[in-house]
This record gives sequence, C-alpha cells and structure tokens, in this order.
Amino acid sequence: MNVLLVGGGGREHAIAWKLRQSKKMARLYIAPGNPGTAKIGTNVDISDTDLDGIVQFARNQQIDFAVIGPEDPLSAGLVDRLAAAGIRAFGPSKEAAQLEADKSFAKHIMRANSIPTAESRVFSDYEDAKAYIASRDEPVVIKASGLAKGKGVFVCEDPADGILAAEKIMVNRIFGSAGAKIIVEDKLLGQEVSILAFVDGRNIYVMESAQDHKPIGEGDTGPNTGGMGAYSPAPIVTDALMDQIIREILVPTVDGMNRNDTPYKGVLYAGLMITQGGPRVLEYNARFGDPETQVILPLLENRLGELFNASVDGALSGCDIRFARKSAITVVMASGGYPGNYEKGRPIAGLDAIPDGAIVFHAGTERRGDELYTAGGRVLNVMATGSTLAEARDAAYEAVGRISFEGAFFRKDIGHRALG
Repeated sequence: MNVLLVGGGGREHAIAWKLRQSKKMARLYIAPGNPGTAKIGTNVDISDTDLDGIVQFARNQQIDFAVIGPEDPLSAGLVDRLAAAGIRAFGPSKEAAQLEADKSFAKHIMRANSIPTAESRVFSDYEDAKAYIASRDEPVVIKASGLAKGKGVFVCEDPADGILAAEKIMVNRIFGSAGAKIIVEDKLLGQEVSILAFVDGRNIYVMESAQDHKPIGEGDTGPNTGGMGAYSPAPIVTDALMDQIIREILVPTVDGMNRNDTPYKGVLYAGLMITQGGPRVLEYNARFGDPETQVILPLLENRLGELFNASVDGALSGCDIRFARKSAITVVMASGGYPGNYEKGRPIAGLDAIPDGAIVFHAGTERRGDELYTAGGRVLNVMATGSTLAEARDAAYEAVGRISFEGAFFRKDIGHRALG
C-alpha cells in the first residue's frame, strides 16, 4: 500500500513513525514533511494547503490511502477532493470538519443534542459583543469562531479585558477571517483533559486520555500556545469518568452529526473541562491533537494503518484497540519569543546524544546540508515513556537537557497536575 500523509509538524512526525511499524506499507510519502519525517519516508515539497497539488501527486504516484493531519486542509475539503479522485482518505469531510473550523457550528451541535458545555453567546457584530460583555460581572472566555492555530482563546477574569480581547479579534482581526464571529462563554473551573476517539460514522473507539499544557508559562500562566507539552494517560480520567464522557459527550456528538446530515469519520477530539458538575466540552478538534498525539500513539499497541482503514470503511466494530500499561510525556522545546515574534535559523545541537527510550519528534526544524536549524515557534517534541509518569518525565527531561539552540526554552513542569 502506498500512503500519503499530509502535514509537516510534530503530530505528523509521530503519525509517520507509528505508520512505519506496519509491514503492509510499500511507500510512505509526507507532504510537506520535515527533517524528522525524512528519515521515515519520502518528503514531498507540496504545502498541506495546496489541495490541487496534493490530489495531483496522489494520482500520479498511485496513492492507495491518504491521512490528513492538520485542520486547514480538512476544513478546506481535502478528504472530499481525494474521494472524488478515487483515493481513500482518513479524516472528516469538509462539512463534518466544521466541528473545529466553526465554533458557532459546534455550539449548535452541542445545544441540539444536550451535550454539556459552558453557557455562551455568538456575536458577529463587535458593538453587540461589547455591550453584552460589559453587562457581565463574572469572568468570561472570548473565542474566535474560526481556526486560529490554538491561539484564539482569551480567558478574562475582568470583563473589561474581555472587551479588549473582542476588539483584537473582531476589529483588529489579529486572527484574520477566523475572527469574523466570536463566542463569549462563561469561564469553567476544573482540570482540562483531551479525549480522542476513532470514529467510523457510528462506532466510537476511545484512545488513552491526555492532558495538554497550553499556557506558555509554568503553573499554567501567560498566553495560550499550540501546546507546550502533554502526558498520557491522565489520572483524573477514571474508568467511571470515561464512561460518562462516552455516554454524555462522544455518543451524542456522533449521533448528532448524523442527524445533522454531516456524518463524522476520522479522529474526534473533545477538549473537556472536568468541573465539579461533571465534564463539559470546551472545544472539538477534527483531527489528532498536537502535542497529545506524540504521547498517545507511543502507547498504542495496534497497527495504526489498520485503525485508519477501519475508520474509513465503517468497520471499527471489528477492531480491538489496545494500549500499553505505561505512561508517556512530551516536552516542547520552543524558540525564544514564542507565541509572539520569534527568530528562526538557530543551529540545533545534541540530537545525536538522546538517551535510549526517548524520541524526538520534529515540529519546526529545517535542514541545511548536514546541519539542523530552528524554523518555527515550537521546534521539537521530546517524548519518553516509562512504567510510571514520574519515570517518563525524568527520561524526557534528561533528553531535553542534552539538546540546545540559542533562545531555546521549555516548561519545566509538564505533568505537574498528575505529579504535584
């Protein structure tokens, strides 16, 4: 089987690494890939948003199966385009990907199917939003309705800060067209968890739980990022809580998408807040999370390609998904200045000194000759597994300590919610 993986970040490096464990794969292409994926398959110089180029390449190379990693090509309809060309692809259709691409659509699905979430209002006019936020005397959460690379959420303890956030999104358009509409939500209290599941249109197979660390600073302070680290499984997600999440959130979501005539296939990601009143949906993603993928897939014992195929074919009921009884943790090494302006082109050293048991997934790197350089805000995902989370953490940070580049920084408390 010839497989095309679309994307070029740490998530796609982890997917490629796991896919390569299948003996049924003839060739693996990654578009555009990165220096890490180049050691696993063949990188293709095509942007993940160049839908025409991807479809043409898939035809020319007789691709049997495609896997779409990032949200942008999914929301643009790449799965539909590939299907029209006779190429099977893993991921939701353009209509189904609205669960992530349009938060107002996601809120509609939640309201229509009694899925627990924060109370909210949707606004397309700044003055209306400003008046509503000004009438509040409780903390608010302001979200750009469209895709904003994980950075379109502002948690505001003072409603006055909420007005400023709404102005940045709707008037200053710091997230471009993604800020044409905003969601104003009540702030929920509790711990955040990430629940990912394979979905084949009706059947749901849940993966190990994970917890991401979105704020830039230790102790979960500062602005949100695309994720500074993650660990799996999350001890807060007990068997009883997982059963509740499946019953009250995942099943109603998949059923609701079918009733809405937007059936869902692919990975369904539910970002949840575990409140005193139970789990509440913060957001949906229409694909694998990043950096959650980098800690969930190393624990998966199944062959990933078989689960992908079963999801596309509506045949997950014939699968037995299994995860190792271990823990995994990943630490993101980022460029100085991230998530704001950051410099690129800094040489990276130490990757040849990584201890056994640790894996480095490339997120924002580029190769010039024999040398590796920084090329993004989130540069490397340093992952390790262990029989306990503490063991995995120690191994990951030992590996981090052997890598260096100018301006490098990372959070030193990944896993703190579980480890104290």
